[in-house]
Formats: sequence, C-alpha cells, structure tokens
Amino acid sequence: MTTISNKIALVTGGSRGLGKDMALQLAKKGFNVVITYHSKQTEAENVVTEIKASGHKAYALQLDVAKSNSFDGFVANFKSILKSEFQAETFDALVNNAGVGVHADMSNTSEEQFDSMVNIHLKAPFFLTQKLFPLINKGGSIVNVASGLTRFSFTGYDAYAVMKGGVETLTRYQAKFLGDKGIRVNTLAPGAIETDFGGGAVRDNQDLNTMIAGMTALGRVGLPDDIGSVVAFLCSDDAKWVNAQRIEVSGGMLI
Repeated sequence: MTTISNKIALVTGGSRGLGKDMALQLAKKGFNVVITYHSKQTEAENVVTEIKASGHKAYALQLDVAKSNSFDGFVANFKSILKSEFQAETFDALVNNAGVGVHADMSNTSEEQFDSMVNIHLKAPFFLTQKLFPLINKGGSIVNVASGLTRFSFTGYDAYAVMKGGVETLTRYQAKFLGDKGIRVNTLAPGAIETDFGGGAVRDNQDLNTMIAGMTALGRVGLPDDIGSVVAFLCSDDAKWVNAQRIEVSGGMLI
C-alpha cells in the first residue's frame, strides 16, 4: 500500500454509495479526508468514524451542490476546518462525486428536472472547482465523476447522461487551465454499480442485474469497491502523469 503523509482529499457526496467507498479507499492510500453530505448526517458521521478508526483524520461538512449560491459559505467553512482539524491551509485532491439521477426519457423529462441536472452535475463541478482550485497544492489532483452512459445509451437516463457528457468536456478544459499550476484533472466513468443510486434498481432488480451482467465482459455488475480504489489511484502520486483522461470502470460493458 502506498502511504501518503498529511495529504488531504475532499470528496463531495461521501456519506453513501460510491462516494463513501472513495473516501474509505483514499484513507487506505494515506489521505486524511473531508466528505460532504446533503442530508444524511448520521451516515456521514459513520464514514468519518470509520476513517478515524483506520488512523487518519476525517470530517464531514454539509453541502447542497444544487445551490451554487451556497458555495462561498461552504468554502469558508472548509477553510476553517482545514485550519482547525487538519492544521492546514491547502489540500491535495478534490473529487466531484455528489449527484442524483433522473429516470425519464426525452419525452417525459420536465424542464425542472433538466435544470436540476444542470445545477447538480454541471454547475457544481464547474463553480465549486473554480472556488476551490486556489487551495489545491501543486501536484494535486481533481477527479470528476461522469458515467459509462456517455459511451453507451439506455433510454431513461437522457438528461443525466447529457450532463455527464458535459463533465467529460469540462475535465479536459480544467486540465488545460490548471496544468501550469501542476494540478491534474481526470474523469472517472463508472458503469452499472450495485448502490442505492436511481432507487437501487441495479442492486435490487435481479432481472436488470442479470441483463447488465450479460452485457459485461467480466460477467457481473460493478460493486462500490470496484470504483473507490481507482479514484484513490487517480488522486495519488502513483497517477502523477495521468491527466485529462476518461477512465471507464465498467468491467468491459457493451464492448
């Protein structure tokens, strides 16, 4: 295991699902970790407790990524926590993970749903990163979470997938802009994973699970711990020359 002393990662949406595993895997890589949660404070504190039990520092902050007007207040709180809890003024890795899905096809997607997807999946990684990158150390890393749905298409994820396509373009522009600051930016694109995302359909619907497994070269759907270790790698010095890339972690789905 690679040990990284005193490095700090911020994972948005780290109380559950993929974000939780990302936070735990980053701690295994030696990072101290700050996670954000929307409403599940108890779950977030449980993640913090688990990370602390492994010998690393951790903290949970509330953040609604859908409300960009709250970002200045969040960054002020984050700076305060860096100083008081981590004795630091900067950090090393940002994982833009927080998000929700909308299951509606093109004919049934409302403008309100579409705008919500824009706010959560495009505005948040754009403007939160804009406000946070001055605090990221040279040699640091940003990981934007997209989706396998930008490469293959399943009707019903139309608006969500469009936003994630934007995230992949955003990653390349961020990588170019931040390159002279020594900050790397990459996209992590998960395939179908057994979590509570989208109502837990992949996890709980056995027919759907079996169908997706049959489309996947490795013969199963993904699990959260298939994802977190790849994020931890991208945030670490082990990936120091990986930049502006889309890394799909789908087990070879629809290849």
